Amino acid sequence: MSKVNVSIIGSGNWGSAISKIVGINAKRLTEFEDRVYMYVYEEIINGKKLTEIINETHENVKYLPGYKLPDNVFATSDIVEAAKNADILIFVLPHQYISHIGSQLAGLIKPTSMALSLTKGFEIAEDGRIELISQVIRRHLNIPCAVLMGANLATEVAGEKFCETTIGVKDSKMAPILYNLFSTPNFRVVISDDADTVEMCGALKNIVATGAGFIDGLGYGDNTKAAVIRLGLMEMIKFGNVFYPGCQLATFFESCGIADLVTTCYGGRNRKAGEVFVKQGMSFTEIEKNILNGQNLQGPETAAEVYHMLKTKDMEDQFPMFTAVHKICIGELKPDHFIECVREHPEHM
Repeated sequence: MSKVNVSIIGSGNWGSAISKIVGINAKRLTEFEDRVYMYVYEEIINGKKLTEIINETHENVKYLPGYKLPDNVFATSDIVEAAKNADILIFVLPHQYISHIGSQLAGLIKPTSMALSLTKGFEIAEDGRIELISQVIRRHLNIPCAVLMGANLATEVAGEKFCETTIGVKDSKMAPILYNLFSTPNFRVVISDDADTVEMCGALKNIVATGAGFIDGLGYGDNTKAAVIRLGLMEMIKFGNVFYPGCQLATFFESCGIADLVTTCYGGRNRKAGEVFVKQGMSFTEIEKNILNGQNLQGPETAAEVYHMLKTKDMEDQFPMFTAVHKICIGELKPDHFIECVREHPEHM
């Protein structure tokens, strides 16, 4: 049997971190081709192309400095070169770019390939519908798409500190190969067939984390943040029941759910951005540029997409935390309104 070719579409801090796991496993396991392509949006760093730096030094000096990538991970700025021979396409881009990349690759990949999305968020389609990112990928490429979500801060994964992750995959035939590609002693993989819930959790937790950042910026403590996490989880579960009937409650207690929520509310970039937004009055665009070294935020945009979903069903008041985060992000409410949202949040939803 021919070996499995793997490509990673994206090379930010999370894409670079996951390339360590994928590169090492591809080289270690005989079922995979050694070389792993990684699509890199080309940038000039100190007068030199980022792809050249990665291929020569095996380090993404902009987005994951200080961590060596496997020497079988090959960086390319040619998206078609990266994807055309892939049997597994791993998407790890900000969700704002998925449709653009999907349209570039349509008709140019193997029809037998499979996709895996590590991208967290939703997309508003042209007809006003809201799609999960896996649905966007399937629509553009006409291939199956699984998801990987979990409490996986990039620098900790790159540093090989133990963590768990959840792979949501509906096709049982895809599960073993994805498990083998990602499982390591320090990256524990749990497979779930409740893929939509796995993916939904990955998107919604960024809204709650932005709210947790507001709380930090306002000077409240860990007790308050614990309340934000609990109430945010309640809204996540209710959102699943309303918009994804049949979601399994147990999925919210996997790594993709409560674990990712807690981690992001304490250590993620969306939390950090929420705090800076309150303390320094910077816009989220300014925060991305000046604080996050060009990394994209997902919380504010996901909050806008979720608000769109709620508004179509006239349910904004039934999700007060999600609604408040969105309105604070766009300037309709002052940040200190968020503590009132927490205080007055209904106990039973």
